[in-house]
Amino acid sequence: MSRGLLIVDVQNDFTEGGALAVTSGDDVARGVTRYLAEHAGEYAAVVASRDWHDGANDNGGHFAADEPDFVDTWPVHCVAGTEGASYDPLFDTSAVTHHVKKGQGVSAYSAFEGTTETGSTLSALLTDLGVDELDVVGLATDHCVRASALDAIRDRRTVRVLSDLVAGVAPEPSAAALAEIRAAGGTISASGAA
Repeated sequence: MSRGLLIVDVQNDFTEGGALAVTSGDDVARGVTRYLAEHAGEYAAVVASRDWHDGANDNGGHFAADEPDFVDTWPVHCVAGTEGASYDPLFDTSAVTHHVKKGQGVSAYSAFEGTTETGSTLSALLTDLGVDELDVVGLATDHCVRASALDAIRDRRTVRVLSDLVAGVAPEPSAAALAEIRAAGGTISASGAA
């Protein structure tokens, strides 16, 4: 069995000061960097995903035309090539082996909806690398981490969310997301990182 690490959307627009900032987003960026410094060699692949939305359209209704409802529609965020779409500078990406971009012209939450630099799906990439166990970290617990972890389980991967390396928009939906992942067969545990 090979294990991979999926780092979900640790981007400027989702950390402090961003368009859709998550409280403690910068802490997650720092924590993931520390974790990678100690554990990157334990993974067959380290994959980082990013929202990478089109700037010239509403991305399939993802960007609100008027007032966002923060459920299905959102303020403009993570537009391809902008500072907001860049990885948070506290997240050292030097150990990342593959990058996935999602939401290119469409609404997308799961990293499994994105593609790599070579056009491969995340599912195909993990299969090609023999990765059947996946640790998941990143932002936000109640949205893209949730969707990515559930899709990984549906993709027949063994999933573990590292609870000290995620942060959500709000406490109740974040707790509900972790419970949903657990109910679907995933595990939730601390990373053990210092």
